[in-house]
Amino acid sequence: MKACIVTHKVAKGDGQGRVNYEVAREVLHRGHRLTLLASSIAPELQDHPNLNWIKISVASLPTELFKNLAFMHHSHQWLKQNAHHYDVTKINGTITSYPADVNAVHFVHSAWLQSSVHPAQIHRNLYGSYQWLYSKFNALLEHPILSQARTVVAVSQKVGQELTEIGISPSQIQVIFNGVDLDEFHPGQSDRSQWQLPNSVPLALFAGDIRSNRKNLDTILKALQQVPELHLAVVGNPEQSPFPQMAINLGVSNRTYFLGYRRDLPAIMRAVDFFIFPSRYEACTLVVLEAMASGLPVITAKTTGGSEIIHPDCGIVLPDSEDSVAIAEAAHKLMTQSNLRHQMGQTARKIAEQYSWSTMAKHYVDLFEFIHQQKLQRE
Repeated sequence: MKACIVTHKVAKGDGQGRVNYEVAREVLHRGHRLTLLASSIAPELQDHPNLNWIKISVASLPTELFKNLAFMHHSHQWLKQNAHHYDVTKINGTITSYPADVNAVHFVHSAWLQSSVHPAQIHRNLYGSYQWLYSKFNALLEHPILSQARTVVAVSQKVGQELTEIGISPSQIQVIFNGVDLDEFHPGQSDRSQWQLPNSVPLALFAGDIRSNRKNLDTILKALQQVPELHLAVVGNPEQSPFPQMAINLGVSNRTYFLGYRRDLPAIMRAVDFFIFPSRYEACTLVVLEAMASGLPVITAKTTGGSEIIHPDCGIVLPDSEDSVAIAEAAHKLMTQSNLRHQMGQTARKIAEQYSWSTMAKHYVDLFEFIHQQKLQRE
């Protein structure tokens, strides 16, 4: 089988890039030939004898919108000339307008545009206008591009529902959850002192972008006011973030530890008691699976894509992400019931083990081979 994958990046350190990295490895592992249309790929893939990299350079262009437009144009032109040489093509969302066999959707811009926490709703300035234009442009392309695909892969049930709401047929949609590195994220213990975190206190963790309110750290800080014994570690870039000052204003700064952007998140997860992530809007977050793989109970909300895999025996899914009282009650429950917390953590790990990167990649390549066989039978 000859497969072609179109994506901006193929790399471990990138959400969508990691998905395509693992899928590429599985395609090559099964002995198939693979062409990657991408701006960058992981060095360890570049010399593989069965891999051909067609580089599309857009780095010199200003703004993501112009880079995406250029990538879309160049990839469309290349596929128009070469797609007939391949048995299966996979693209990602609105990355190119050329019809593909498989389109993997990691984010539905039409749904995000309607969210109350979209930057255009909050920032009435040039930044907000640009974010509206970027989302609107992609939203307008979604239905015409996605409807062309033989199979549209949704990375969560939430994304699948959003796809049906923009008119994609349920018969086209297949859900394949993103994966997690079970070796990197695993249960254990870490010494808190290496991050200047206090020992012998209940400690929760939040990790995500804290430069906007989409991830909902503000409601967590309000909940922290109501649980005076609880401490909170925050992983995320604090530059231009309003939340360090908010923690001071709410009187919880002495129990909130802003650790900045970290590459040692797996070790930090082994130093805390549970994970809080009630994001206001999320298509499918990797960090929740990473917490579960680390043996942590999770407090999240229905607005967080991927929350459907969290059962009551491994975490708490809140119906309302804005309910600081419910977050506080959930945190108090996990903080005070160590046996329950331990049991939930064990179950969380078992569930996460069903979603390894290798399992995810196998689902994708099984789909590729199925489509290829269907084409052969019709010939």
